[in-house]
Amino acid sequence: MRATDLDHKELLELDPEAGVIRFAGQRALLLDAVAVGLLRKYLVENFGRVAARAVLTQFGFAHGWRMAEAMQSAFEWDDREDLRNAGRRLHALEGLFSVQSGDDGFISEDGTTLLASYEAEQHILHSGRADQPVCWTISGITSGYLSRSLGEEIFVLEDRCVGKGDAACHLIGRSRASWGSERLDELRFFEPIRLEECLETSLHRVTETLKQAERKLSAHRRALVRVVPEVDGPLGLVAKSPAMRRVVDLAQRVAQVDTTVLITGESGSGKERIARLVHDASTRADGPFIAVNCGAITETLLESELFGHARGAFTGATHDRPGLFEAAHRGTLLLDEVGEVSTAMQVKLLRVLQEREIRRVGENKSRKVDVRVISATNRDLARGVERGDFRQDLYYRLKVVELQVPALRDRRDDILALARVLLAEAASRMKRKITGLAPGAADQLLRYAWPGNVRELENAMERAVALARGSRVEVEDLPEEVRRALPKPAALAGAVRPLDEIAKDYILASLALNGGNQTHTAQQLQIGTATLYRKLKSYGMIGGKGAGEGEGG
Repeated sequence: MRATDLDHKELLELDPEAGVIRFAGQRALLLDAVAVGLLRKYLVENFGRVAARAVLTQFGFAHGWRMAEAMQSAFEWDDREDLRNAGRRLHALEGLFSVQSGDDGFISEDGTTLLASYEAEQHILHSGRADQPVCWTISGITSGYLSRSLGEEIFVLEDRCVGKGDAACHLIGRSRASWGSERLDELRFFEPIRLEECLETSLHRVTETLKQAERKLSAHRRALVRVVPEVDGPLGLVAKSPAMRRVVDLAQRVAQVDTTVLITGESGSGKERIARLVHDASTRADGPFIAVNCGAITETLLESELFGHARGAFTGATHDRPGLFEAAHRGTLLLDEVGEVSTAMQVKLLRVLQEREIRRVGENKSRKVDVRVISATNRDLARGVERGDFRQDLYYRLKVVELQVPALRDRRDDILALARVLLAEAASRMKRKITGLAPGAADQLLRYAWPGNVRELENAMERAVALARGSRVEVEDLPEEVRRALPKPAALAGAVRPLDEIAKDYILASLALNGGNQTHTAQQLQIGTATLYRKLKSYGMIGGKGAGEGEGG
């Protein structure tokens, strides 16, 4: 048998009653090309280009190998070369592609020009023009067919492709030794792919997902404003206190200038919210916003995380990987807890900020990046500079503009407004109908000092929603430390009150907080029960009974 003797009428067997089609003696299926193209599109969009190409290449290799086996067993061939060349005729009969007339043999080391590649056609139809060759399944099919028919591993790769705008597709088939290191990155698609590579999605898809999430968040915030009128600031920020209004105003102004910003404040005070405000109010709002906690990553991993790495740079680096600076290109990168960065890493960060270029771990070439850097810390970096823990040049490079986020205890006008917003969010998330705060609960929220700031308030509201029995949050629904908070003595309307009057109010409030239990109240006030009894008697709270009476509340 010679390749030119192949006839599709002899290869194709139809059994309509049994619902079976056989091609070259093997059961086959008729698949719509557009449906196959949609499958390809689905693989790329959901699992990334790397995983999709690996799956389609290896599927194609198995198909080509099986077809060569079927042809070898179905016919007697004059030699292996005839079986090899039968591939060009066979794949044309399958509808995969045709080979340009005049090419000698089938997929040689010099290359073979393909015409009417179904795969290039489907890629353009569903995804548009590519920047790389796209006939992955065809490369696999021809590789599998040639490997089985010639008795040695042959790997077929494209150097020109209709899918990326070339006039025709051009395939070259060589052994692994002949390829050498020329196209090593493409040969890996014929091998099992590591899990992290299979799960890799394109940066474009990640960016689009983030944008969709941010649009949903904005819609959620707008809906929240209608329910909770306290949300009157940008990005759902609550800024009723003068201190917070100043921060928001400065953040909106600095957002218009593409410079570095240092955000300082206690842990949980809302530094990332302010960073997002700067990003959303800037010209980079359409780009990605990426936050990384520098204190949560070891020094060696942080370098790879920020700058990326080249294949083989260290154990486990099986492929090139871009870092967060590249991922944040034309967007904003938030370096949270920047005060935790080691001195050696500070030098590398300073270089990136000055040169606006990064170098992946294990590479010698530099890559330009267009990223706005915002840093955040709860540390006093100026004191760190004095101690020698933080580089002075990096400190001034990060602190072109500093935004100091006040602690929640210093913005007391915001406490109830924030609590209502966080309460509404938690109720929506847990699908509970909680309408607001009881007066006693609101009073306790104002009495508490909130050392954990907004984050602690958020957790308290989530707890309250989970435990509330009715439609309002009561005092007993609040965390114990909030329930036990005592009122702070304060002058009213600017007038200085007598000390005895303030002491009276404080003692009576403490007694009420303890449910009238005089023993517990005296212990908290660090006075004797007899002393407390005498004071209560002087306030007219106790009649002429003995000192031991009524102490149990």
